[in-house]
Amino acid sequence: MENTDRSSWSRLFRTAKTLVWMAIVLVMVQQLRGPGRLAATRAAALDGFQQKRQSRVIAMIHRQETVSLFGVPVSSSIDIEDSEAVLRAIRSTPPDQPIDLILHTPGGLVLAAEQIAHALVERRGKVTVFVPHYAMSGGTLLALTADEVVMDPNAVLGPVDPQIGDLPAGSIVNLLALKPRAQISDEMLILADIAIKARVQVASFVAEVLQKHQPKDRALALAAALTEGRWTHDFPITVEAARALGLPVSTNMPPEVYELMDLYPQSGEGRPSVIYVPLKRPPSGGTRGVGEVPK
Repeated sequence: MENTDRSSWSRLFRTAKTLVWMAIVLVMVQQLRGPGRLAATRAAALDGFQQKRQSRVIAMIHRQETVSLFGVPVSSSIDIEDSEAVLRAIRSTPPDQPIDLILHTPGGLVLAAEQIAHALVERRGKVTVFVPHYAMSGGTLLALTADEVVMDPNAVLGPVDPQIGDLPAGSIVNLLALKPRAQISDEMLILADIAIKARVQVASFVAEVLQKHQPKDRALALAAALTEGRWTHDFPITVEAARALGLPVSTNMPPEVYELMDLYPQSGEGRPSVIYVPLKRPPSGGTRGVGEVPK
């Protein structure tokens, strides 16, 4: 009787152990397949929007502004990988084909944003930028290239004043007027020199971008307002303020843009920040862009 009980407990233990391992394997399989299914859903959503508008749709969505990796903060923003991906998408799009850029970003590397902006300004086809929530700093620079900026009624843009490390260039320059140079450290004097150059460079680039749609004097004035440090770097430029600045803003946000944003949950992992899908070949023939999912 005792041996029978031991045998029953042994079989029960082995069965439970097998079930636990099966559950672990099932969870692992689901975790591995999840990102692939989500990427496919995003691509399908973009393709549907692309076909509806007969355009090239590019999404640059930095949904997770700040995450922590082993206790070290990691920021998600416009970087060189993003600019490489967007430029590939633009190159694979016929020159006269409209481009729709869906933006959700806190900004990022000036060089990367300027590369994308330069490519968009050179486009012959219409450029539309959609801002469902916010496009700050470098994101605003991209919005300035658009023939039309479509914003949610509560969405915001922001100033494009350069930042030197964690310090605003405008404030560093103002330090020269607030203190005698003899009381300013050599390090801060060097930063002030860099800040002066950075403001001139960014203002010149922004003015050049704005001249696509505005007269030179108006472009220079607006470039100065956005780059000189008049506001804090996170100052929200609302729809009304953007219109007052002369930007071509509408609030006719398509529902597909909101639906796409739902596919980028805040806590999600493994999401690409830039994604686009191939253009459909026209019935009469033509060039088909080669789409990529770069991340």
